Amino acid sequence: MPRLPVPSVVLFVVDVPRVSAFYRELASMTLLHQDDAHVVLATHGLELVVHQLRGEPPVTTDTLGRPALREDSYWKLALPVASIAAARTTASLLGGGLKSPEQEWEARGFRACDGYDPEGNVIQVREAVE
Repeated sequence: MPRLPVPSVVLFVVDVPRVSAFYRELASMTLLHQDDAHVVLATHGLELVVHQLRGEPPVTTDTLGRPALREDSYWKLALPVASIAAARTTASLLGGGLKSPEQEWEARGFRACDGYDPEGNVIQVREAVE
């Protein structure tokens, strides 16, 4: 039986450099490949392909500079992080954000918090609960 490829998620975005930097820093992902059209990042057996979406208008933001959230998506990427608190700071510095600590929750051995990337894609970060 042939070896199967690594599972991956493809995220189509307007600003590949900004969004790929966000995920790389937020989840300590490894850069596997980069060209003009896409970036491939990896973490814990999963590849994230950040792919250029051509012809899209720039991302709109509110008066505080936050992107309009794309909450009507059928997918939410959940990434492991060492610390939700540290991820909250990193996300904010890179143009995204995480909900407040009061909105974190626990299940199945992890603590989770929802947030968003610089283009408004809804994400979740998870840290291990010991």
